[in-house]
Amino acid sequence: MAKRRVYKSIIRLFLVILLIYGVGGCYWGHEAGRLTILSGLPLVGPELVCRAAGADFSQDRVLFISSYSYAWDTVQMQMEGIRDGLGNGVVLDYEFMDTKRVDDEEALRLFHDGLAYRLSKLEPYDVVILGDDAALKFALEYREELFQDIPLVFEGVNSEELARKAVAEPAVAGVIETLSVAENIELGLRINPSAKKVVAIVDDTLTGEAVRQGLNQYMESNPEMEYSEINSSQLTTPYLKLALKSVNKNSILIYITMTEDADGKKYTSFEAVKMIAEHASVPALRMVEGGIGEGLLGGNVVSMYKSGELAAQLAKEIMKGNLEQMGTIVDSPVMYCVDADVMEKFDISMSVLPEGTVVVNEKETFFEKNREVLVPGIVLIGALVVIIGWVTFDNYRRRKLMMQLKETGKILESASQHDFLTGISNRSKFMDDLKQQIDMKKPCTVIMIDIDDFKNINDTLGHTAGDEALQQVAGRLKEMGTELLTPYRFAGDEFILILKSSNSKIVEKTAYQCRQIFTRPFNLSGKEARVCGSIGIASYPKDTEDMEQLVIYADDAMYHVKKSGKNDFSFYQSEETGKS
Repeated sequence: MAKRRVYKSIIRLFLVILLIYGVGGCYWGHEAGRLTILSGLPLVGPELVCRAAGADFSQDRVLFISSYSYAWDTVQMQMEGIRDGLGNGVVLDYEFMDTKRVDDEEALRLFHDGLAYRLSKLEPYDVVILGDDAALKFALEYREELFQDIPLVFEGVNSEELARKAVAEPAVAGVIETLSVAENIELGLRINPSAKKVVAIVDDTLTGEAVRQGLNQYMESNPEMEYSEINSSQLTTPYLKLALKSVNKNSILIYITMTEDADGKKYTSFEAVKMIAEHASVPALRMVEGGIGEGLLGGNVVSMYKSGELAAQLAKEIMKGNLEQMGTIVDSPVMYCVDADVMEKFDISMSVLPEGTVVVNEKETFFEKNREVLVPGIVLIGALVVIIGWVTFDNYRRRKLMMQLKETGKILESASQHDFLTGISNRSKFMDDLKQQIDMKKPCTVIMIDIDDFKNINDTLGHTAGDEALQQVAGRLKEMGTELLTPYRFAGDEFILILKSSNSKIVEKTAYQCRQIFTRPFNLSGKEARVCGSIGIASYPKDTEDMEQLVIYADDAMYHVKKSGKNDFSFYQSEETGKS
C-alpha cells in the first residue's frame, strides 16, 4: 500500500510538471528593450506572460516600435495615446531603438538581431505602429525580412519625403508630424513684435534634419527675418550654454531637438529643457507638447498623445478589415499651449495668445479660487445693500412691504388649504382638522355629500354648468357653517362636513339641513335646474375610532343612498348589528 501511494505521488508530480512546461508554455517577458502588456493595463516592468499550448490566440496583437526610449517624454505621451486608442482587449508590445542615446550601425545591428530573434519566437502581429522617423526608416528597410505581410502605421514622422515614400508601399498609413513653423514664428512676433531674427535649437539627428528643411523653406519665403541655428551636435557643452545665453532680446528662440553635444554628452528631454530654461535669456518656443510646464514657454505644438491615439485608431480599423485608410497620411493634431510661469517670468501678457490656447501652471486668482463662495456672497451683499438703502429711505414702504408679505403668506397658506374653484376648505384641510378632532378624542360626525348624476349635468349642460353647480352647492354649505359645522370640498363632485358633535338629535338636524340645500332650484348657464345629492353619515367614536375608517363609513352610507334611490341621507349601519 505504501509503495502504491508513492507511485501515485510521483505520477501526480510528473503531470503537474508536464502541465506547467508542456502545456502552460510560460515565459518571462524580459527580453532586452521590450515590455509586454495588455492594452488598457498600466505599464509595469518585466512581467510574467503565460501562453498555454493550443490556447486561443484570436486577440488582436499590435507591436509599437519607438525610435527612442521610454525615458523620452514624448514617447510616454505617444504610448499613452496608443493604449487609449486601442482600448482594452488588444495585446500591445513595445520595442525601443533608443537612437537618442546611441545611433550608429552597431546599435542598429544589435537592435535588428534582437528584434528578429524575438519575432521568431512570438505569434505574428496584426499591425506594427512605428514612432518617429528612425523606426519608420528601419521598418521600410527590413520589411521583407521582419514585417512581411504586416500592415504598418507610423506616427511622429517629421520627414514628409520619408512619409510619402512609405505610403507608396502596400499596406502603409500614418500620421505625419508637421511642425508648425509659420504659426510658431507668428506667435513669437505676437510676444515680441520687434523680433528680427529666428534662432533654432537643433542637432544632426534625423528629426533635426527634417525640421531644418522646413525652417529653411520658411525663411527663404520670408527674407525679412534673419535665421540662425544653435546646433548642439557641433558645440561643446560650455559653448552650448554660451550660445543659449547669447541669444539677444530681438530674437525668437525655438527649441526643436537637442539630444547630444560635441563633447559626446547625451541629453534626455528633461536635461535639454532644463539647460535651455536655465541659460536662455529669452522664452523658448516648442513645437511638440513635451517640456511645456518644465521651463519652456510652449507654442503651436503637435500633440504626441493625439498622434499616438490617431495611429492606434488607424490600426484598429485595419484589424477590423477596413483598409480604406491604407496609403493615406493624416495631418498631425496641433494646439496652442503655453506655461503661465514662463509667461510671468518674461512679463508676457496673456492677451497676446491666440484664442483657445491651453495654459498650464496657471495660477488662480483669489476670486477664481473662491468663485463658488464669492459670487453668491457678492450677490447677497448687493441685495442687502439695496434693501437696507430702500428701507432707510422709506420706512413707511418697508412697513407696507412687510404687511404685504404677511398678507401674501396668509394668502399662500390659505390657497394651500382651500379649493380654487369653490373657495371652501379642501381635502387636505379636512384631513388635518379631522385628525386634530380625533387626536383630542372629541366626538364628531363626518357627513359625506355627493351630487347625483353630476356627469349628466356636464354632458347635457356643459362643464361650465357643472362648475356652477359645484360652486352653488359649496356656497349653500358655507351658509350653513357654524363653529360646530365646517364644509370642505373632498374630491370631484363630493363634499364633506365635520360636525363637532355626535349627539343624535344634532346630527339628524344637520342631516336635514344638508338635504334642504337641494330643495331650492339651481341656476346653471342662465337656466333654472334641479340638482340633487346623496348624503352619508358616520360618527366618532360611535361607529369607529379610526379616522380613515370613519371617512370610509360615511362614504359607504352615502353609496347606500345612491343605491336606494338617491337624494336622501343615511346613517352608517354596522353589518353585524344592522343598526346605526
